[in-house]
Amino acid sequence: MKKFKKLALAALATAIMSSGAFAADWSKIRVGTEGAYKPFNFIDSNGELQGFDVDIAKALCAEMKAECTFVAQDWDGIIPALLAKKYDVIIASMSITEERMKKVDFSDKYYNTPAKFVAKKGSGITDTSPAALKGKTLGAQSSTTHSSYLEDNYKDSTVKLYATQDEANADLAAGRLDAVLADSVVILAWLGGDDGSCCEHVGESHNDPKWFGLGAGMAVRKGEGELKDKLNAALAVILENGTYKKINDKYFPFSVY
Repeated sequence: MKKFKKLALAALATAIMSSGAFAADWSKIRVGTEGAYKPFNFIDSNGELQGFDVDIAKALCAEMKAECTFVAQDWDGIIPALLAKKYDVIIASMSITEERMKKVDFSDKYYNTPAKFVAKKGSGITDTSPAALKGKTLGAQSSTTHSSYLEDNYKDSTVKLYATQDEANADLAAGRLDAVLADSVVILAWLGGDDGSCCEHVGESHNDPKWFGLGAGMAVRKGEGELKDKLNAALAVILENGTYKKINDKYFPFSVY
């Protein structure tokens, strides 16, 4: 009988814990980011994660009075690693899209910038419509809104996908691509350096919500509404008290919100 009671109590404890009765207090939060998407997230010469996403995450954690640690994760596996509980929230310039919302829940957007094509200077590319880029070789980072947009709309072009944005940029500079589609702000940082001096923005901005979503948000596992609410509340505070603007101005000469 005693053995049965112990087993029953253990089963009850498991059921209570799985039901959420002992919910996390979120005093400690693990943040997943990529570390290869400068200036939003990158690894510096000391091996430390830096960037707009990282500074925003630190500001949110300070507002929530939470101890936060960061985990660098390759982009292709960033949602699976969240679902596997490698970390608690993704803060990595992830666009809020309908497809991703099937797998995770998102906070309010914390920035929103359009996509633009980049090509070699003197390429003659001014129109970046699918018809105008027919027969061209186009690049983008894989598993992004940019790659989905190219694959869905540029059927008459050759689309090459890369593990990181830096790899796509390098192939454009080397002449292996005719154009690259990327976040206009991310690519602007590359254009301003020696490696990107070969190239320039071309054509119009691309921001159709069907592909590019509603801005960048923070992703949490479904069912963890308390963490999402805490992030949203902290975001509202840093937007109001000027902390967000200080971080914004550190990286950009214009508002990305």
